[in-house]
Amino acid sequence: MTTQPGTDRTGLTLQELQHVLARYGTSDPKKALWQLFDTFIPYLALWILMVLTVHHGYSYWITLAMAVVAAALLVRIFIFFHDCCHGSFFASQRANRVLGYVSGILTFTSFEKWRRSHLVHHATAGDLDRRGVGDVWTMTVEEYRSAPALRRLAYRLYRNPFVMFGLGPAYVFLIEQRFSRKGAERGERASVLFTNLAIGAIIVAASMTIGLRTYLLIQLPVMLIAGVIGLWMFYIQHQFEGVYWARHDFRDPMKVALAGSSYYRLPTVLQWFTGNIGLHHIHHIRPRIPNYHLQQVYDEVQAVQSVQPMSMRNSLKSLRMNLWDENSQQLVSFGSLRPAA
Repeated sequence: MTTQPGTDRTGLTLQELQHVLARYGTSDPKKALWQLFDTFIPYLALWILMVLTVHHGYSYWITLAMAVVAAALLVRIFIFFHDCCHGSFFASQRANRVLGYVSGILTFTSFEKWRRSHLVHHATAGDLDRRGVGDVWTMTVEEYRSAPALRRLAYRLYRNPFVMFGLGPAYVFLIEQRFSRKGAERGERASVLFTNLAIGAIIVAASMTIGLRTYLLIQLPVMLIAGVIGLWMFYIQHQFEGVYWARHDFRDPMKVALAGSSYYRLPTVLQWFTGNIGLHHIHHIRPRIPNYHLQQVYDEVQAVQSVQPMSMRNSLKSLRMNLWDENSQQLVSFGSLRPAA
């Protein structure tokens, strides 16, 4: 049985599937508040313990071990921030905005700036003609071959795993997020300024209490480890074997939703820390579904179960997929390139 363009394997159109998922888009205050409780309190407790280990001269390796767990919790906090950007964590948009700003300060990310770029990402996902905002820089094979040598070098460096997941987190969260984009509206600029001032105030307060050295010994590894995890999760959501991309006029909306985003199946503990965001294909079908409903959607809706899950082991293949080949309609490696005829 063949699938008609614009439908899934069950014969639903994207609009029909979105309608099926609509009932899961209602916020649940009890689940939302419980997530705040089970995440922010352990995060604060780990911070207190890490401060004590530094002040009492325990091995820094003990501090770093706790920093790994704190970083995983910070990734979970970023998922709350992400839901707030979609207005889905709480029913109240004011509550979403408040939590968005608070979690944005903790993750060194401006709420309005990131929300704007992320909503553009949702509108342009899988669109070869509208790349460049809120996504991972991806060139086609022909674009790469015709690019000047310096641009090809820059692209190779950008796609190098040691640069992307080594230097990348430090650049994105410590530097890039400190500045407004060119042409940003007043609200976005104000959000960046407010976030920077709040971070600055925390640093001053920490310097006057626990000490700047202690703050940096804790904050930097937590931020950088969380940044690596976060960037990897974002990368693997749209850079994987079998991903769907197409030119704007030929995009199939159902394929964009179900094949343009991955289902990254993780162990239960890691799925908890990453706020179910591995079920990314569901998120792209209906972005207003809060993270605490995504697994329920997968368990109850047959249409979203047709997506082939990607394991942690298989996901490592994505590191070698650097260019989009429009002829074969797939991501390919630099090594697969052959001299143009």
